[in-house]
Amino acid sequence: MANTDKPNSGTGTGTAARERVRIDEPRRYKVVFHNDDTTTMEFVTEVLRVVFNKPADEAVTLMMRVHREGMAVVGIYSYDVAMTKASQAVAMARQEGFPLQITCEPE
Repeated sequence: MANTDKPNSGTGTGTAARERVRIDEPRRYKVVFHNDDTTTMEFVTEVLRVVFNKPADEAVTLMMRVHREGMAVVGIYSYDVAMTKASQAVAMARQEGFPLQITCEPE
């Protein structure tokens, strides 16, 4: 018995059109600490160590940048992580009576 099926001639009949799907990297957000006259340097350093998992020397360096320059980017994360860390840090500050200001900005 002979095969009566015709092979695909490559003319595009019977083939699905290929679609290109572009997947963008998720937007990342900078967590920025802002200087104030009340929050202690020791507390800022502690928040950087506890909430942002910074080693002690890096936490001190970042704290000094906040103190001297008025603000510093302390980390860059996905939106959810940035907002969670910022919220945890602000809650920790409020619990201790400090007005620490933290913002999250698109990178």
